Amino acid sequence: MEILAFGVQADEKPLIEEAFAGLHDVRCLDVFLTADTAPIAAGYEIISTSVNADLGGPVLQALAAGGTQMIAQRSTGFNNIDLDVAERLALRVARVSYYSPHSVAEFAWTLAMAVNRRIVRAVSRTRDFDFRLDGLLGRDMHGRTAGVVGTGKIGEAFTRIAHGFGMNLLGWDVAENPACTALGMTYVDKEQLFAEADLISLHVPLLPATQHIIGEEALALMKDDAILVNSSRGGLIDTRALVTELRSGRFSGVGLDVYEAEAGLFYVDKSLEGIDDDTLARLVTFPNVIVTSHQAYYTRDAVGQIIEATVQNVTDYLAGRRSDNFLVPASPTR
Repeated sequence: MEILAFGVQADEKPLIEEAFAGLHDVRCLDVFLTADTAPIAAGYEIISTSVNADLGGPVLQALAAGGTQMIAQRSTGFNNIDLDVAERLALRVARVSYYSPHSVAEFAWTLAMAVNRRIVRAVSRTRDFDFRLDGLLGRDMHGRTAGVVGTGKIGEAFTRIAHGFGMNLLGWDVAENPACTALGMTYVDKEQLFAEADLISLHVPLLPATQHIIGEEALALMKDDAILVNSSRGGLIDTRALVTELRSGRFSGVGLDVYEAEAGLFYVDKSLEGIDDDTLARLVTFPNVIVTSHQAYYTRDAVGQIIEATVQNVTDYLAGRRSDNFLVPASPTR
């Protein structure tokens, strides 16, 4: 059987081909699954998609009409998938429920320290042989307060690093993580966390309840010199509201690995044509903001685990098995 994989990055391709070797043929495409590219999947029983794939109702209908029966998404998040339509069409849909939480947590800290210590500005200057320190003043993280929004596996990994810095720890989640409380974390309501934290890092999934969890009210509560980091999902932040606050001179730094309108932009070279997203264009002009293209998960360790899980999902589908990775039919823990 040949499997069609959409949205495969150049670094991923040899890893995917190696993982499927001896099991199934795999055709890797660098294009992403959209309404325009869905017809390519005609005749393929199994396809694999990336996190930015469009798996809304019209695309799912096109896939089903072309004979696709199983979708293996190479990501944990699945807010891009219309699960109700998939179930109605009798499509099997699986995701990767776990991969290295350290990849994302470490990258979140990379963003935090890069904006705190003005690394991008410093590197840009020294390349021009400008060795002044003006405007590069950062601050110690030791003794300051980290606010962790979402204390699951990634949030816990982020908390352990914060603990290593000697920070005070505040957390917010629907359920407390004993491993975080053992590190000295105090769970508070999110409003208190926003008001008291010097560094706020987001590690919750994108759900209706968390959409724009960082909006006008939350931003207004934050310290003027706070650092805000988002390595989870772009929709957690109302970006227009954030730009308004940045224009007024607030926040010491903002590090974003995700953006709420990133579909169709991230993972694509737009350098020659530019973009028509005024909010993003404005966002990247602020000297205290770093935007990266949804790469927090992108380590050899994490990508390897994602691919291994994807191979297992395909194997389970073909064997008629169902695991916790399957979203449709509903998994036992869904």
